[in-house]
Parts: sequence; C-alpha cells; structure tokens
Amino acid sequence: MWLLGVIVFVSAYLLGSIPSGYLAGRLSGIDVRQHGSGNIGATNVLRVLGKKWGYGVFLADALKGFVAVRLAAWAVGRTPGAHEYAEFFAILAAAACVAGHSFPVWLGFRGGKGVATSAGALFGIMPVAIILIFLLWAAVFWTTRYVSLASIAAAAALPFVVAVMMRLNYTQGIVLFYFSLAMAALVVWRHRSNISRLLNGTEQRFARK
Repeated sequence: MWLLGVIVFVSAYLLGSIPSGYLAGRLSGIDVRQHGSGNIGATNVLRVLGKKWGYGVFLADALKGFVAVRLAAWAVGRTPGAHEYAEFFAILAAAACVAGHSFPVWLGFRGGKGVATSAGALFGIMPVAIILIFLLWAAVFWTTRYVSLASIAAAAALPFVVAVMMRLNYTQGIVLFYFSLAMAALVVWRHRSNISRLLNGTEQRFARK
C-alpha cells in the first residue's frame, strides 16, 4: 500500500508542477515572471497576456488538480485492498498536486498560489462544496474587483463549508476537513504580499467595464 502512496504522490506532484502560466508566457514570447506581479498564476497571466491566455491557464491549473484526484481514484480502484483508503489517496493526490503547482521543481520551487489547482482537486473530491466556494469567490470579486481578496475569502471559508457538509452527512471524512484547513492556510500564506498591499491600499484591482 505504501508503494501506491509513493506513486500517487510523485505522479500528482509532477502533474501539478507543470507550469501552465510560465509555458503560456513562453508561447507568447515573454517570461511572465518578469512582468506584473511576477507570479506564474492565472491572475498575473490575465493581466500580462490578456483573457485568452489568462482563462486558459486557470482552466489548465484547475484541470491538473482534478485529473490528479481522478487518477488516484482510478489507481485505487485497480489495487486490491485499497478501496477503503480511497479518500486518503484522493487527498494525498490533491495535496501533492497543489504542492507541485506552488513549488515546482522546474522553476526553482517558485510557482503559483494554488487557488485554481486547489479548486480543481477539491472539485474532484467534493464538487458541491467547491460550487458554493466559487459562488462566494464570485460575489467577493464582483463587489470589490480584487481577485486576491476573493481568493483569500474563498480559502478561509473552505473549512467551514466542509464542516457544514460533514454535518449534513455529505462526507464523513475528518481527514478531508483537516486537508481543507491545510489548503486554506497555504493559499492565505501564499497571498501574504497581497494582504500587505490590501492593507496599504496599493493592491491592483480589475476595473469595471
């Protein structure tokens, strides 16, 4: 069983470490790390390269998380005796994929902030919770036009949403709740520079059309 865990972790990490934003920049002839906020995430790509690339990178990053979780489920389904650990392996894949996205070995462990990849991974585990989180993200963004604030609010709300889902018997896995806490902490920590700019009133917002 430990060998399956190693395979799931390494595979998910390598999948997550594919630097979608960096590759999009290279295809456009620039290094996005040298422009805007310097981040390879979808928000910076959107600002630097425009909607086509920004939305594409967001979908690619979210797809990494979703595929990692579903591949883990596929592997568990074909491993005798592993079915009872299905949720554990799904969470392991999600955590490894987000780690790969945030700390990709190919870029000196300097990657994105993990929002899209976390959303994709959790959608593969608990789609109802992520739909609710997305609605919250959209509401905060629509009101404030700050992507960072919307992402921080959504991340902070995630453990509470998972707890409610557990209370309503949508899931019984306490491990999933602790995983949501860890993911929320990681996303907020990765946004620490944004938090500083929000407090100083210097954070860039998307203008209304």
